[in-house]
Amino acid sequence: MKYAILAAGEGSRLHEEGVDEPKPLVKVGGEHLVDRLCRLFRQNGAGEMAVVCNDRTPQTYRHLATLSSPLNIHVESTPSSMHSLYALSSWLKGDEPFLVTTVDTIFDEVEFGRYITSFQLAVAEGYDAMMVVTDYIDDEKPLYVDVADDFTIRGFFDTADYPATKRYVSGGIYGLTSKTLEVLEHCMHNGESRMRNFQRALVAEGLRLKAYPFTKVLDIDHKSDLEKAEKFVRELKT
Repeated sequence: MKYAILAAGEGSRLHEEGVDEPKPLVKVGGEHLVDRLCRLFRQNGAGEMAVVCNDRTPQTYRHLATLSSPLNIHVESTPSSMHSLYALSSWLKGDEPFLVTTVDTIFDEVEFGRYITSFQLAVAEGYDAMMVVTDYIDDEKPLYVDVADDFTIRGFFDTADYPATKRYVSGGIYGLTSKTLEVLEHCMHNGESRMRNFQRALVAEGLRLKAYPFTKVLDIDHKSDLEKAEKFVRELKT
């Protein structure tokens, strides 16, 4: 299975708050964010791995080039995570499913391993994608996910103003198949510009999507998020 990391963002809010390192090289629990993900990917059967990083932070590229694991490093400044995914679409195409995540996701490593197993089973059952969701909501602009009782995804919303018994938000971790790349191609041709619009298009075009709940997923957008992430990682180790 292929694994990909979307790391082309500039981390401007972190820089404004005094964090000098590019976001992929920020450390949580003593590990660079990008290194942590690469380690977890290897532990969960990564056949090949790729990273998209922007061309304005050469230190990120230089760091990636030193990693022992073979990486497909794609250097390109992109306007959104959706565009970063598209930059890797040719590499991702094929018969096997693949995992994509943004570089700043912090989560329980044990839950991640279970998710990978469940994703592979879901693909065998005919699902086209399995998205990580969480009921821990600590994002400035969360993407709400309407989830049925059997964890089929029915829709993605910018607000919680929709009928549902449970409130989940997207965790920024996407298990996908090659069929979803056809929808991505349509989104690009239609001028869409956000990952959440790509996810909405998956539903609109009738693909079968399933949700997998994590206890907590943290995003590193602000300096205060680093403190939360450090605390969370420490708690996971106790």
